[in-house]
Amino acid sequence: MPQSKTALIVSAHSADFVWRAGGAIALHAERGFAVSVVCLSYGERGESAKLWRQSGMSLDRVKTERRKEAEEAAKALGVADIQFWDLGDYPIKLDDAALYRLVDLYRAIHPAFMLTHSRRDLYNRDHELVTEFAQHARIVAQAHGHKPGEKVLGAPPVFLFEPHQPEQCGWTPNVLLDITPVWEKKRAAIECMAGQEHLWEYYTRVALQRGAQAARNSDKKITHGEGYESVFPHVVESLA
Repeated sequence: MPQSKTALIVSAHSADFVWRAGGAIALHAERGFAVSVVCLSYGERGESAKLWRQSGMSLDRVKTERRKEAEEAAKALGVADIQFWDLGDYPIKLDDAALYRLVDLYRAIHPAFMLTHSRRDLYNRDHELVTEFAQHARIVAQAHGHKPGEKVLGAPPVFLFEPHQPEQCGWTPNVLLDITPVWEKKRAAIECMAGQEHLWEYYTRVALQRGAQAARNSDKKITHGEGYESVFPHVVESLA
């Protein structure tokens, strides 16, 4: 039986869930959610330049290092389950077997919400492919004709996390999440990603910027935030 409170993050590469959703993961883990993270690839070719500059580096060694970093980051954030599917990167290979594997995961955990990449990313085609892939799997998991007899997926909201260059990717946040209470956990997870140390301060500045925007749109003292784009309308019982 699925747990009562679960969440799913579909991450193209092994660091994406940290930069873009680490605060959401830590926040919901503290609130009792069992958060599952799927890293479809290690980012071994396109996102591990620091490692490739070392002499004698091999593809397997890069994968090993990136996995170790992601596992340490996941522990810092309170991730309940992290999976590494090793589907390659630049380009990522998303075949039918991977699609149905994700469908099975949706049905196994019935997430209360799902996070994945923006619709467009001019700087990373893998990200665009992954968001389509993740949302396609969600639709299949809702189909009564797929593996009849299984409990179908409901309608978990989908939130798209921030691309590296949001203005050029047509991404506009309409959800601002206060991650101030868990910022130190996210920063600790960020510092686990030694292979991309050049991004540590960049994503710290992003968190401060989104925090300032969140504070401006609320009556709360917020210092750090994350931005998301909601795919579907929110169904509410009150506007207050």
